[in-house]
Amino acid sequence: MKKTLILVLFALPLLFSRCSVNQQISQAKALGDCRYTLASADSIYLAGVDIREFRKLEDLNLGRFPRLATGLLTRNVPLDARINLDITNPTGKLAGINQLEYKVLLTGQELFNGFLNQRIEVQPGGKTRVPIRLNTNAYQLITDPKTRDAFTQLVQNMSGAANTQPSKLTIRIKPTLSLGNKSINYPGYITIDQDVTNKILLGN
Repeated sequence: MKKTLILVLFALPLLFSRCSVNQQISQAKALGDCRYTLASADSIYLAGVDIREFRKLEDLNLGRFPRLATGLLTRNVPLDARINLDITNPTGKLAGINQLEYKVLLTGQELFNGFLNQRIEVQPGGKTRVPIRLNTNAYQLITDPKTRDAFTQLVQNMSGAANTQPSKLTIRIKPTLSLGNKSINYPGYITIDQDVTNKILLGN
């Protein structure tokens, strides 16, 4: 009887751990079947300047923005933003994850990357909005001929400038599963291709 009890006590944690992992995998798979939309962006600053100041190309005049000029000289041009990502779950299963890694690319070049350490949960047939803080050094994007034009266009779209072409962003999400004290990455990325228009600040 005692041996049986000891075996049960040893087996229970393993059983619960296995059930937890299976549950996480099921919810992560449902998350992969969800639809993603970049709903809006706000609190956007380039070298400490509100992005809305850059609605025209001539507004990028370095004489008007000494902090931007200093950033270019020191090769450190901070870009900070908050994006609001809408996740819609069309499945009949709960979609969720406790942690995820993300990357945001512009014309194939990495713009932002980071790690979101919070519970994201989307009920079956429901929708959840997830705010994500982004920050990067935009110096390379501004000075590299391969990305300069695309980045200038993105700045104009994010500022709400008129008569601009949409910017194409790619968002890649990799959920992270927890197994005891270890973290296991979900195989592959969930990829979202998004057109960013000049109405993004309004959430339209």
